[in-house]
Amino acid sequence: MNFKKSYLILAFILSQFSFSQEGIAVYTDYLSDNYYLIHPSMAGAANCGKIRLTGRQQWFGQDEAPSLQTASFNTSLGEEGISGIGMIMFNDKNGYHSQKGAKLTYAHHLRFSRNTIDLNQLSFGLSTAFVQSTLDGSTFTGNDPVIVPGVIQKDAYFNVDLGISYFYLDFFTHVTVKNFLASQRRELYSEGFESDNLSKLLWSVGATFGDESRILFEPSLMYQRISETKESSIDLNLKVYKGLDFGRVWGALSYRRSIDSAEYSGGKQNLQWISPIVGINYDKFMLSYTYSHVMGDIKFDNGGFHQITLGINIFCKDKQWDCNCPAVN
Repeated sequence: MNFKKSYLILAFILSQFSFSQEGIAVYTDYLSDNYYLIHPSMAGAANCGKIRLTGRQQWFGQDEAPSLQTASFNTSLGEEGISGIGMIMFNDKNGYHSQKGAKLTYAHHLRFSRNTIDLNQLSFGLSTAFVQSTLDGSTFTGNDPVIVPGVIQKDAYFNVDLGISYFYLDFFTHVTVKNFLASQRRELYSEGFESDNLSKLLWSVGATFGDESRILFEPSLMYQRISETKESSIDLNLKVYKGLDFGRVWGALSYRRSIDSAEYSGGKQNLQWISPIVGINYDKFMLSYTYSHVMGDIKFDNGGFHQITLGINIFCKDKQWDCNCPAVN
């Protein structure tokens, strides 16, 4: 097996799992005040509209290393904010394979509280996406059964994400089915390598404890499961906030582990990585940095994955919920 082929296969595995990876990959960038990126029901759920730009680079110094860029915007509509809209654009490159796409989102928020003292909100969201996948074999010279040398293949399709979120005081949970509906795709790889079943279940749950004027703790977890391969993983997260006169500083630590192990010649290994995150909110601006380190015996090199997130809050309302709930306040 030549180096290029080995790299391509490993890149697919470490990016998430080996199948059902169409659309935006689910990393830990949702912890950078960006839950809307994975949960459509979060569009317009917050007190402010949010613009977020992310750039992720894996394996610095390696040619054709995986990289991802996203740009997202979401806001509520009207003074009461019972409806929200959002848009996401993304560019994902992974070796010879790349994806570009856009999502449009509508969300509706049901508020059971009579004032801002008690946060009690149920939200529903739906995103429609257009995705173009490209397999660039123009420079490929190896012998790989899934890549046609000298040919650039493209395919475009639509899909739909559905989500629901619930906030009660300092507690929150989100459930999303990504790629709930998807149009039939033309196979870019050899026949039988791809599947039209791209659906993935995401479930997030967490709560906050303490006081942001001192220290606010936010433990959470996220579970994801891929329908086609029955693979699943879990993120265990802890986020800590400290309120300051100009905004807040915060840090997070996320540990991801696949529940299913992959077999190789030397035994078995579970996909696992650890991601420290640091961030700052200055007035309406946000900046964060994420470093992800893959653990285990099989990995491409000792380098990590780096991500920068830039954000700005706009259209902010005067009213805020009387709770320790950074995701919506």
